[in-house]
Amino acid sequence: MPDAKTVWLYRDALAQAGKVEELFGLFDGHLARRGYIARGGQILDASIVPVPRNHNTRDENATIKKGEVPEDWADKPAKRCQKDLDARWTKKHGKSHYGYKNHVNVDRTHKLVRRYHVTDAAVHDSQAVDHLLMQGNTGSGVWADSAYRSEEMEAKLRARKLKSHIHRKGNRGKPLTDQAKGSNRTKSTVRVRVEHIFGALANDMGGTLVRTIGLVRAKAKIGMKNLAYNMRRLGQLGRIKPHPA
Repeated sequence: MPDAKTVWLYRDALAQAGKVEELFGLFDGHLARRGYIARGGQILDASIVPVPRNHNTRDENATIKKGEVPEDWADKPAKRCQKDLDARWTKKHGKSHYGYKNHVNVDRTHKLVRRYHVTDAAVHDSQAVDHLLMQGNTGSGVWADSAYRSEEMEAKLRARKLKSHIHRKGNRGKPLTDQAKGSNRTKSTVRVRVEHIFGALANDMGGTLVRTIGLVRAKAKIGMKNLAYNMRRLGQLGRIKPHPA
């Protein structure tokens, strides 16, 4: 059994070589060969992945947001190597979060992660769509919450011959109609499947906190967790649906 340092070095080698996404793709090919191709449509969502908070001054944070390194860190390599310059702050439901985002595309039928994209937490969910949408799913439907809804998004789906099941959102002075609310509830019965995945990652697979530093290592750690989820899910599917249609 390898010790923690050996595992860390192995994962870091994969991270620096940019090989985790390739491994994820290879396993997706294995899923297809087993008969678990992407079916039933695509569900898009994103989950915040927290990292330990940096205790920086306001000026240091302003410099980091510009993509620069604070001047007084140059002669303090020990301090510099412990600072994550890629993680960002965001707000969700009025609460501040610091870290990254795990954007995913989940197929409706098998509840497997088919594509993922990792960004800092400040990136809006809708900005990752081009990295997530795929053509290989047997279903044309795309489900997502109202954060993804825009005229640009609707046009993008039409251009790809995909059908939008994205939640509608009300505007100030123009609330949702009862019909639109009912439509959203129906869409939620499908979209909830991606929440099951985020719940599994958070509650059954060691939590969501990432203790690596920097986007390169965060991408690898989050990608490996997505891959591990798919491996676990394949085991479940093998028991409940050993002969997929």
